[in-house]
Amino acid sequence: QVQLEEPGGGLGQPGGSLRPSCAASGSLFSIDAMAWYPRAPGKQRELVAEIGSGGKINYADSVKGRFTISADNAGNVVYLQMNSLKPEDTAVYYCNVRLGSPTAWLHYWGQGTQVTVSS
Repeated sequence: QVQLEEPGGGLGQPGGSLRPSCAASGSLFSIDAMAWYPRAPGKQRELVAEIGSGGKINYADSVKGRFTISADNAGNVVYLQMNSLKPEDTAVYYCNVRLGSPTAWLHYWGQGTQVTVSS
């Protein structure tokens, strides 16, 4: 079993910054990637940033140049540095960890952290 804790998030102003984090614990065998999936009101959850165990990073076009995903040395904590915030970044941000192999992926989700961008 894997647990994900997501402190951070909160209220930010347009043009400002926030830095939510996600700490994974439990049976963390073969972590392949950790990622952030925000779900805005009335929309589906979508990937905005992902970091693989080998350091490969992917971003959605909507956040390129503004958001930076990083992980600690152990690879169990992932951060999302959110700069140049926009009101459309408002969403519940869910942390995801992918374990296992391509023939048998396991996905775990955090409880979500609210990010609100408003003046």
